[in-house]
Amino acid sequence: MKIEVKPYVEQKSSILRQIKTFFNRFLRDIPAWLLIVPSLLFFILFSWQPLISGFTLSFFETKGYEAIKFVGFQNYIDVMSNSVFQQTLINTFLYVFWSLVFGFLVPIVVAIIINEMLHLQSFFKFAVYFPNMVPGVAAALLWTFVFYPGENGLLNTIFQNLGLAPSQWLQNPHLTVILIVITMTWRGFGATVILYLASLQGVNRDLYEAASLDGAGMLAKIRHITIPQIFPIISIMFILQVIGIFQVLYEPLTMTGGGPNNASMSLMLQSYFYAFEYFEAGRSLAVGVITFLILAILTVFYFKIDKKFNDA
Repeated sequence: MKIEVKPYVEQKSSILRQIKTFFNRFLRDIPAWLLIVPSLLFFILFSWQPLISGFTLSFFETKGYEAIKFVGFQNYIDVMSNSVFQQTLINTFLYVFWSLVFGFLVPIVVAIIINEMLHLQSFFKFAVYFPNMVPGVAAALLWTFVFYPGENGLLNTIFQNLGLAPSQWLQNPHLTVILIVITMTWRGFGATVILYLASLQGVNRDLYEAASLDGAGMLAKIRHITIPQIFPIISIMFILQVIGIFQVLYEPLTMTGGGPNNASMSLMLQSYFYAFEYFEAGRSLAVGVITFLILAILTVFYFKIDKKFNDA
């Protein structure tokens, strides 16, 4: 009986070639792996590992930061049944609403104005970006002095000189969220303006000239040319703004401590109090997971609407 050796030899040779090719590619990619691996390890150790550990710990009863007993969803039930959490959830959506009114529209308007300037454009770029260089806590303390409810507060001093009655400002539960959002907008909108400016400067100027020849005014140009051309970055900044507002912490912590009567309490501030004042890590992490789920649902919902809008 004759044994066919040739197919076996060819198959073995093909496998060896594939191994050699893979090994050569691996050697060729070693410099790239040396650059990627440190960042990858850093990301795993300081991002994913804490996220997974935190999610796991949210299902345990804790003593300090040590897991004692598995309690399932009890931490979530305790958190959501708390009236403070319910008020906090309302406050968070108020933060989002007012931040979109001030912090989302203002950078677009300012960027368009600066982009149309013929002189001092560099100065105004620096002027709007400068507050972004101020540390967050320092900016919050600065505006706390501005809104100080006593006679020594800056705004109340101005009001008294104008013959007007002083206001409680941050101590007024109807104003506290709005004033904190104004503080956040003052500090953070400069970086967003610079991003919008970079996008605006990439818009083809011939489009504006053609629109001028057709008799289009300034508002028509903004509506039909400027906004559509920078819409991709507007969409990204919208999502980033909502995510950032859901994580607001040190402004209400520094300016009001969550008061008055929890009127400025945010989800992250409540999580902070659970973790570092009440030492209930399980409930603190449950608030964090709830925040993550809300953001995930809102993000998916937004992208579905955005996709339908673009397809239309």
